[in-house]
Amino acid sequence: MAGSSRLDGKRALVIGGGGAGIGRAIVRACAAAGAGVAVADVDAARATEAVDELRAAGHTAHALSGDVRFREQLEDMIVGAAERLGGLDTLVTVVGGQVAFVPAVKLHEMEDEDWDTVYDVNLRYVARAVRRVLRLFLEQGIGGNIVSIGSVTGFMAAPKQAGYGAAKAGLYSLARTVAAEYAADGIRMNVVAGGAISTAVGNTNPTGEWLPEIPAGRFGTAEEMAAATVYLASDEARYVTGQQIVLDGGVSVRGPFPE
Repeated sequence: MAGSSRLDGKRALVIGGGGAGIGRAIVRACAAAGAGVAVADVDAARATEAVDELRAAGHTAHALSGDVRFREQLEDMIVGAAERLGGLDTLVTVVGGQVAFVPAVKLHEMEDEDWDTVYDVNLRYVARAVRRVLRLFLEQGIGGNIVSIGSVTGFMAAPKQAGYGAAKAGLYSLARTVAAEYAADGIRMNVVAGGAISTAVGNTNPTGEWLPEIPAGRFGTAEEMAAATVYLASDEARYVTGQQIVLDGGVSVRGPFPE
């Protein structure tokens, strides 16, 4: 697998869907850029498949499995990644969404349990993971960086996805606080906000109803999300923190989303 050397020497944990979709594209891109990668996915077989692919190409990779919604499993994956990689300096959080987990309904129709589910898989686990790696980064004393996969719904309305939008807005707020509190320690956090991205669990139909709303005339790709992630994780972005990079083909300057 050909690649650059932008992440040479980096040790990255891609958590929450590292074995598929955007997460799989990110682990490939990080490895191709020179990083050792720990791939964490709720599906152990997917994580192992991703790692087998990377190792076959000569990269350092380790598979981890767990459900990010549960504190102990999340902790085990973070500690396990650091042990296998000999430390950790990069965290990428991936999993998120609403329609893949609960029904898409207007806000007044949303059940408390569904709101909690959306919050858990989009923000709560990220906050827990960030707090844990911050302690690890500080203990190591060599800085570190965090990249979270967000969405344009975090700063623009998306009908029937209120919970998702609110949680993704929280990611950007979290990144700004990390920047303010830890930049002096060499620790950064940024967000990659995607628009309509074509993945196995997202929008795969290029003639779908969203297409006319996208000025670029196409959906984004997982590989484009991965490229932005690698940039933010690299030393090229060492002066970038608390920011949100938007990959949406111009959607957010046009809007609104259809239901």
